[in-house]
Amino acid sequence: MSTLARARCRAKAHPLAMDAVLAAAVLACMVAGSFVEPRHRDSVSWVLRTPDPLSLVLMALGAAALVFRRRAPMTVLALTGAVSVTESVTGDPRAPVAMSAVIALYTVASTTDRPTTWRVGLLTMTVLTGTAMAAGSLPWYAQENLAIFAWTGIGATAGDAVRSRRAFVQAIRERAERAERTREEEARRRVAEERLRIARDLHDVVAHHIALVNVQAGVAAHVMDKRPDQAKEALAHVREASRSALNELRATVGLLRQSGDPEAPTEPAPGLDRLDELTGTFRNAGLHIEVARADQGTTLPAAVDLAAYRIIQEALTNVQKHAGPQAKAEVSVVRVGPNIEITVLDDGSGEVEAPGSGGGHGLLGMRERVTALRGTLTTGPRYGGGFRVHAILPVKSRTSTGEDPA
Repeated sequence: MSTLARARCRAKAHPLAMDAVLAAAVLACMVAGSFVEPRHRDSVSWVLRTPDPLSLVLMALGAAALVFRRRAPMTVLALTGAVSVTESVTGDPRAPVAMSAVIALYTVASTTDRPTTWRVGLLTMTVLTGTAMAAGSLPWYAQENLAIFAWTGIGATAGDAVRSRRAFVQAIRERAERAERTREEEARRRVAEERLRIARDLHDVVAHHIALVNVQAGVAAHVMDKRPDQAKEALAHVREASRSALNELRATVGLLRQSGDPEAPTEPAPGLDRLDELTGTFRNAGLHIEVARADQGTTLPAAVDLAAYRIIQEALTNVQKHAGPQAKAEVSVVRVGPNIEITVLDDGSGEVEAPGSGGGHGLLGMRERVTALRGTLTTGPRYGGGFRVHAILPVKSRTSTGEDPA
């Protein structure tokens, strides 16, 4: 965040403090301006003078009123205008007390509408300029009188410009937020309609065909012993109804697939029987791999077989990505008692990013797979360099006993 942005944030968080700082700055400017006066009325040289005590009091009152300019802008403008008029009548030479009225007029113009700005601005300009021209020893066309006219006009114009820009930015922000809400609501509406349509289709398919299967199965069970021909006919109807239900369910669920997705898996889930094919792809990519297996004759459950394959695949992928171009990997698959142990070592100089460090989710995915099978996973750097992945998977997983590994 830039320094200007931080200053704006502080100003919004502490408006009263910022107004107090502004009031102090205005007071300093007014006091500094009250110590000089032109040597001659039509000369550009300046001399020092001592301001009147009344002028100092009026400057202090005008500056103090500016502290509350955001809370009561009209009241502050009236107070600063009053002290400015008093200074125009009593001061000789005058102190720049009108500066506080200019700041108050700017605040009013930046916080109200344009018609109010025009009315208040013209009134303030007329009162301050008219009083300055009518009172005092200076002629009406004096530079100090024209300066009051110019500065009050500048204050009103600047405040109106700031208000217009603020309103413009706010309108753009509201329009963007409205458009975003409209898009989100339209997306939610379409999703809800699509879900309702799919749910209705699924209900029609399942309710109709399952009811038909239930009736025909009941008929078959009733006549199985006495009229087997009729039972066979009922079972044929059951088979036909179930086939029709499957086709319609496939067609309905197929609407949820992304474009380009296959209609059905074209091959079984991979396992350790495809380990040579897996390591061959990494060897073709330039990675030197040595494989050692001592699990011959072990039949793994599908979930364990898939988890072992995915762990080796992810570990070798990490070696390929992080271990360096000259790294070597060693893969071992060993049956130890009721468990199968998977070990992947490398001698690279790179480091695999830990889960949650901002990198990928490979190690996290491996740990979730192993935990789902009630196994253990150990990962970390090796002594002397490289990385080690060691997984222990029980051969008899929950999946093999009919339980869900997730």
